[in-house]
Amino acid sequence: MKMNFDEQNHRFYIEENDQLIGEITFTPINDSNVISIDHTFVEEDHRGHGLARQLVQTVIDYAKENNLKILPICPYAKKVFDNEPDIRDILESKYLQNLTNKELNHGSK
Repeated sequence: MKMNFDEQNHRFYIEENDQLIGEITFTPINDSNVISIDHTFVEEDHRGHGLARQLVQTVIDYAKENNLKILPICPYAKKVFDNEPDIRDILESKYLQNLTNKELNHGSK
């Protein structure tokens, strides 16, 4: 399995034997330094092996290398950032502020 980058379509994907088994897509937001993670997908028979988390990490690494911030739109990506406070430094500032306020108001998990 190899991670590939389709820069034109803003996606990272994993193929095995020329079959798509997972992908994550993102969109640059206007002329800002923010990208939104829009979609994360892993084929059913490959789930439970950490591939989706690996895809999210690849976008985090890409964002860091390119001085970008992340706005998670995809429910899976939101869950990753909700559950892993140590990676939140890459989040877009308003999203991070809202997440922090929500935790303060509802008590941290």
